[in-house]
Amino acid sequence: MKHLLQDLLQHSLNTLREDGTLPADLEVEIHLERTRDAAHGDFATNLAMTLCKPAGSKPRDLAEKLVAALPPSEFIKQTDIAGPGFINFTLTTDAWHRTLDQILEQGTAYGRSDLGARQPVQVEFVSANPTGPLHVGHGRGAAYGAAVADLLAAIGFNVHREYYVNDAGRQMDILAASVYLRYLELCGEEFAFPSNGYKGDYVWDIGATLHRNHGDDWRVSAAELFEGVPADAPEGDKEAHIDGLIARIQSRLGAQHYRKVFDAGLNEILANIRQDLKEFGVEYDEWFSERSLTDKGLVDAAVNRLQQAGYLYQRDGAIWFRSTDFGDEKDRVVVRDNGQKTYFASDIAYHMNKLERGFERVIDVWGADHHGYVPRVKAALQALGDDIDRLDVLLVQFAILYRGGEKAQMSTRSGEFVTLRELRQEVGNDAARFFYVMRKCEQHLDFDLDLAKSQSSDNPVYYIQYAHARVCSVLRQMEEKGMQWDRVRGRDHLHLLHESHEQSLMINLSRYPEIVETAALNHEPHQLAHYLRDLANDFHTYYNAHQFLVGDEKLRDARLNLILATRQVIANGLGLLGVSAPESM
Repeated sequence: MKHLLQDLLQHSLNTLREDGTLPADLEVEIHLERTRDAAHGDFATNLAMTLCKPAGSKPRDLAEKLVAALPPSEFIKQTDIAGPGFINFTLTTDAWHRTLDQILEQGTAYGRSDLGARQPVQVEFVSANPTGPLHVGHGRGAAYGAAVADLLAAIGFNVHREYYVNDAGRQMDILAASVYLRYLELCGEEFAFPSNGYKGDYVWDIGATLHRNHGDDWRVSAAELFEGVPADAPEGDKEAHIDGLIARIQSRLGAQHYRKVFDAGLNEILANIRQDLKEFGVEYDEWFSERSLTDKGLVDAAVNRLQQAGYLYQRDGAIWFRSTDFGDEKDRVVVRDNGQKTYFASDIAYHMNKLERGFERVIDVWGADHHGYVPRVKAALQALGDDIDRLDVLLVQFAILYRGGEKAQMSTRSGEFVTLRELRQEVGNDAARFFYVMRKCEQHLDFDLDLAKSQSSDNPVYYIQYAHARVCSVLRQMEEKGMQWDRVRGRDHLHLLHESHEQSLMINLSRYPEIVETAALNHEPHQLAHYLRDLANDFHTYYNAHQFLVGDEKLRDARLNLILATRQVIANGLGLLGVSAPESM
């Protein structure tokens, strides 16, 4: 309906351009909003007020001309000019009936559009370091990023879903050292495990696999390995201690064997992450390797471009990027004094590569703890001469899991964390996917396990799915009673749907395409989640107040058309959020 009214108003604008009321070259964006008060109609626009200056007219006078130029429509019952120049539209019941027919005709396509015109958009999300299993905090980024990508695809963007695999760098070296040290323990070596190492059971498992495959072939005396390494905390510096161990392990193993240890940890954990996300209903078009940036010379290319642009300088043996020239709080190191490129240098190369691949928009979904990283990445892109408006960074607050009224710890390094897999096993994929997107991404999320598992109207995902299942139950009852649904007969008698519950439900169903579009463009899947909760509430209220399988075939089919349209919209909306629509519960 919104698009229909926009088309009618566009016709009015064309008429006023032709008669000279408006400049012929005037470009106009038509804004229409649903009214909050039914006394003001169904839709309203402030078009006359925004165009009064170029028209050289009073807003109300211009509103009258716009209304007079509207072509006739069977779907407009009344137009009113209110206040300083608002144009209010009241629609006929035929307009809502048309929506029902569109839903049943279009099925799964209802609510989708070509607004994005196949514009290529990349959405990179999760991208957790493969140093341990995904925890419940990562799960929120997965659910949110997948929903944003699916919503954008639903309105016609060509979406490329990507996971950036951090398969290089210091954290991966710490993992490799941790795996090797567990391997040495299985060889019989005794030592104090570094406080900054990864301690989860999964590290033991990888070390055990190495020992099964290679026996004591790679064994080194612990005394020899730790000799001369800086002391660990609390007496010493835990960072210097683990870095010293990494260097010693690399030296003792040699490049070839160290890479095998490194890849054993990487491959095992990455396979686990891939499986977790796939089982969570999150699929990617590409898993992009950080290591490939170096192998292809892209990191060097990015640093060289910054050097040629005059934004790098040397200090204390390191090479720094003048990010303060672009609003960052301080300059950033891109090459350390030992000649190694920083993680930031790789990130510059990665974003340079994203834009070079032809994406019109690049969306990064990061944890909120990366908020300080945004200015430096944008600064680097600006220094490279790229358009920073092509990059959107969406920050997601980690979810806080409550079990038995207590917070669960989620520290990957200590190994004491609740994994995404454990959460899914406890509450199910559907509850997890829905609960993760119920709030704005930048808001903290307290994940209530008891609520997520409850079968009550207080549990929003259960409440919505139950509405879908109830419609399916009505159809089963219809078959048991030997009745048949005639969609055409139902369509021809929609005028019989005059109950207030029926009117409310039809109007709410017509809002679905607008909700999808707004949720997609604003990257706010919670809008769709809240809409589905409201729609389910309207349906349950209707279900409890009226019988559907009545003796009057005309009324029965009209009501079946209405509830089947409701079922379709619920299924479509849940699908965009990665949630199933069960036929029975």
